Amino acid sequence: MATATPSSTPNPDATKFTLDVTLPEMFNATDAERAASIPFARAVFAAGGVASVFGVNDFVTVTRQPGADWEPIIAAVQAAAAHL
Repeated sequence: MATATPSSTPNPDATKFTLDVTLPEMFNATDAERAASIPFARAVFAAGGVASVFGVNDFVTVTRQPGADWEPIIAAVQAAAAHL
C-alpha cells in the first residue's frame, strides 16, 4: 500500500505528491477524457475540481481548477496511491 505526501509548489493551484513507490508508467491527463484510461488519474479526477494530473517516477502533480477545494482532491490522491 503506497502513500502520497503532499507539498506546495510555487503555483497555488498545483500540489506535488511524493510517492513511496515508483509509478508503473508516466502519464499526463489534461482532462477527464484522457484520464479515463489511467486508473490513478481517473480516481483523482473523480474528486471534482481537477484540471490535470501528471505523474512520473515517484511523484504526481495535481493542478486544480481555480477556487476548487484541495481537501477532496488530496483525499483522492491518497486513496489512489493506496491502490498502487
